[in-house]
Amino acid sequence: MMEFVPALARWLHLMAGVMWIGLLYYFNFVQADAMKAAAADGSAAGISKHVVPRALLFFRWSALVTWLAGAALLGPYFKAAFSLQPSHAVIGIGAWLGTIMLFNVWMLIWPNQRKILGLAKATDTQKNTARRIAFLASRTNTMLSIPMLFFMAAGAHSGVYGF
Repeated sequence: MMEFVPALARWLHLMAGVMWIGLLYYFNFVQADAMKAAAADGSAAGISKHVVPRALLFFRWSALVTWLAGAALLGPYFKAAFSLQPSHAVIGIGAWLGTIMLFNVWMLIWPNQRKILGLAKATDTQKNTARRIAFLASRTNTMLSIPMLFFMAAGAHSGVYGF
């Protein structure tokens, strides 16, 4: 039975990670410009009312599941990875990047999106500030995702990358 735990954690980490990064790229490469165009022709209400909240739900929970499953995969090497010990520094860098990205999702993007979408009370000034913070945190995550994906793959396949 115990041999299924790492396999399940790996599968969850992969599937949730694909969802998380896929939605991150959707928000940054597709939705941002599409919302501008939809606002210009008056059709953005349906997207912001029905699509965005649902996408954000899957986005934030897939981020958490990805991180938890990754932590489970590290198992007894969790401390070695997060303290960047030489034997686990490569995967540790990927894990730290993922941790920063998880923080951005739950502490910056989601609370500010709640204001933008009207799920939390906010003045127009607060909404404008929230838009900027959510935008910057999301773009930061997009940029961090590139080295994060590299280091996660390199950690799992270190012989291929010469580490």
